[in-house]
Amino acid sequence: MNETILMACKQLIDDAKLGCADLAFKDICLEILSRARNVLTEEQFRQLSDYAAERMKEKSLNEATIPM
Repeated sequence: MNETILMACKQLIDDAKLGCADLAFKDICLEILSRARNVLTEEQFRQLSDYAAERMKEKSLNEATIPM
């Protein structure tokens, strides 16, 4: 069951990455992490945290390279 929750959280992060501005995306990631902390194992939570951090870096880099 926890593995399914972990995958769902990753999908939520990916969906938010596509549809949100940088600041809103970070807020959504923090909200997902906050809620996931209560239901995932410590190892799964670390995996999700690393996944979210990587997506945040990608989002920031992508927005920085888009010409205005």
